[in-house]
Amino acid sequence: MKKFTRCLKMSLLPACCMFLCAFSDPESMEQCASYLHKTFTDHYDNSQESDRIKRYELNVTNNGFCRYKRYFNNGKTEYFAFKLSKFKDMDYYGTTTSGKLYIHTKGDDVIVQTYKDKGGDVDSMATQVIIPLKNMEAEDLNLIRDNLNKINAEVSILQKP
Repeated sequence: MKKFTRCLKMSLLPACCMFLCAFSDPESMEQCASYLHKTFTDHYDNSQESDRIKRYELNVTNNGFCRYKRYFNNGKTEYFAFKLSKFKDMDYYGTTTSGKLYIHTKGDDVIVQTYKDKGGDVDSMATQVIIPLKNMEAEDLNLIRDNLNKINAEVSILQKP
């Protein structure tokens, strides 16, 4: 009888796991990254830096990276990149019309590179990325935070042995 109970337990656990996985959303990380990319692109405020910045590139990839590149009028280029799974917290300073979003990471997880700078090309690490945004409501900021937290939770589940 003990053998039967043990075999039943061993077969019941994988069956429950398969049942729960059947109702999970396998594309949720891609959906979150897509939402973040669209939100950052739609709400980016170029006017905050238009006197210094010629153009910018802001991408959130499906594999969980945020890349932000700024091209200055004087030829200098700044590049910031970090894994969304390293997200710790965020702050927004400004009004609903215009402000700056500070995305903080768990440690020195933001890659910072400068090119064609007067002081030379520099590679360093940082703990935050600052993105100028416009027309941001509290609901938009909450959705950004929720999507970043979902990506964190999903990555931490996948990394557990």
